[in-house]
Amino acid sequence: MRKVVQIRNLDCANCARELSEELLEVDGIEEANADFIHQKVTLAYSTQEAFERAVDLISHFEKVEIIDGNAPVKKDRKWKELCSVLVSLALFVPALVLWIVGENEWISFALFLSSAVAAGWQVVYSAVKNIFRAFKSKRLSALLDENLLMLIASVGAFVIGQSMEGAAVLLLYQVGEYLQSLAVGSSRNAIQTLAALKSGSAILLNGKTQTEVAPEELCVGDTVLLRKGDKVAADCRVLEGSTHVDTKSLTGESDLREVGVGAELLSGYVVCGNAVKAEVLRKSDESAVAKILEMVENATQNKAKPEKFITRFARYYTPIVVLLALAVAIVPPLFDGYNFARWVRSALNFLVISCPCALMISVPLTYFSGVGALARAGVLCKGAVYLDVLCSTRVAAFDKTGTLTEGKFTVSSVKGEERALLLAAAVERASSHPLAQAFASVETPYRAECVQEIAGRGLSAVIDGKKVLVGSAKFLQENGIVRTEEEGICVAEEGVFVGSVVVCDRIKDGAGQAIESLKRAGIAKTVVLTGDGKRHAEEALEGIPVDEIYADLLPAQKLECAKRLKEEGGLLYAGDGINDTPVMAESDVSFAMGGLGSDAAIETGDFVLITDSLDCIPKTVRVAKKTRKIVFENIVFSIAVKIALMGISLFGIVPLWLAVFGDVGVMLLAVLNSMRMRRKIK
Repeated sequence: MRKVVQIRNLDCANCARELSEELLEVDGIEEANADFIHQKVTLAYSTQEAFERAVDLISHFEKVEIIDGNAPVKKDRKWKELCSVLVSLALFVPALVLWIVGENEWISFALFLSSAVAAGWQVVYSAVKNIFRAFKSKRLSALLDENLLMLIASVGAFVIGQSMEGAAVLLLYQVGEYLQSLAVGSSRNAIQTLAALKSGSAILLNGKTQTEVAPEELCVGDTVLLRKGDKVAADCRVLEGSTHVDTKSLTGESDLREVGVGAELLSGYVVCGNAVKAEVLRKSDESAVAKILEMVENATQNKAKPEKFITRFARYYTPIVVLLALAVAIVPPLFDGYNFARWVRSALNFLVISCPCALMISVPLTYFSGVGALARAGVLCKGAVYLDVLCSTRVAAFDKTGTLTEGKFTVSSVKGEERALLLAAAVERASSHPLAQAFASVETPYRAECVQEIAGRGLSAVIDGKKVLVGSAKFLQENGIVRTEEEGICVAEEGVFVGSVVVCDRIKDGAGQAIESLKRAGIAKTVVLTGDGKRHAEEALEGIPVDEIYADLLPAQKLECAKRLKEEGGLLYAGDGINDTPVMAESDVSFAMGGLGSDAAIETGDFVLITDSLDCIPKTVRVAKKTRKIVFENIVFSIAVKIALMGISLFGIVPLWLAVFGDVGVMLLAVLNSMRMRRKIK
């Protein structure tokens, strides 16, 4: 069994890791993932008792609260933290003035102590709570967190007579915690704006009756009225009228799109023109918006290597620095005239500076922001790990039909007997291949029977008692028909070549520019894998700057090509997500071009394009590289600054308040740097 528990007040990635680990130790819990970005805990459990124990553990973890799924989620304004900071600051300022002028030491001490209590009561509460939690769970890591580090530093400062620094530690720490929660909340809000894509209601038509209903009440086949200004509530197809729709909220494109009868509208589009009637194609929970939100919500489950590294790093880092700080406080004084006060201060600085918050927050926040930026641009990413893999790809391979071309075939010409077109039309009616679309409007007197499809080659059928073959020239050659120089769809009857039908497919707008953009983004080689004949493929792709075209490929041969291309570097593959599934699975990272209407595209692609726009692929590559750059900037900057400060602190020249300021400053700079991912993608 699996269930998602909605929570709040889990604002730290390190805390989320600890909560997940503690939940996994509960008997009967098979899987646990605490997500501090989306404020939820996903549990897989074997018994109801195990679930109840897990819920109890969650409710007693740090400041976490469980939200009733039936109640509206209240916006957490962190007013308690803000009040604590303001009260502490109001006490700290006069105490600092008295401390500077050197008068009324007892009054300044009392004010500093009061300031520390006002700012640090939550720190004390969390630290004490963690002590009991550590004994209960028998996990030392539950005890050694930033709350204990700050409490030790503050109490130690007061003990050695540095009351100003003791108060400053807790005040600056709480300021940092408050600003951190605001930054994380801001990023959450950026994603939550996607939820605004959902329509609150729809106008259901039943004859002449109009009824306003919730989107969840719509069924497949229902007719809805879409008025100017309405947000499309469920994926549908226009039945009557024509209008313009704004697709920016889903695709990132600001241009209005004209739609008429037969056009498909995705949920989230906004009607900007005349009212139209439309037929519901999919339920609201299977619509474009629902899939977007589901994929963005689940994207944090697939973590990138840097995220996994930081998680492992934090597991051992905190206990190690606590032991090192203890060693600094005890060992050097034995060789320095038992000057414990000087080395205890260095140890406290060491503890404060070592807090890993900057890394634990900024790294997942950067990946999360990258996934959100792609979602707003019309690209759905299934996890941060795929952004990481995309950065190392060197080869891009494309399917031709439906990827580089529109996939809408029309008959161009007929060679040989005109009867070839009529025979082909009769046989192709039984095929689901995209090429069969070209014959849909051709009227034929013939009726095909016993139709068999030979994958990647063609079709065989019986018409008026005669065996008819329709397919590639190679297919006819394999069946003993000697006319092999023909292009297009060849037709033979009773072993005799009848003629060939040439079909054409238009290149997508912007396909050439997208390939050039990919090369500028760092892709070294671009290729096309197609089952079309060599000459036909080259003619169809004329003007597209691809490096190589592999033609006449059967599905198995496409897979072999993909394996060879992988040896030249990481392989990116873009296909329709149905016929190209084996190649997409073999590639390092894949893009599904089928749009959100295709379930196979959703399941197969690592990235799913809401529209079939090829421009989104180079955009995604640029976002992936920018994300990784910011992640490594934060890792290198945070570790370098902390190592430098910890080293300097051993010499006793860094006051404790400055150590806290340095720790908080590093964390805030890293978080602000990660928020650069929220800028518009160019």
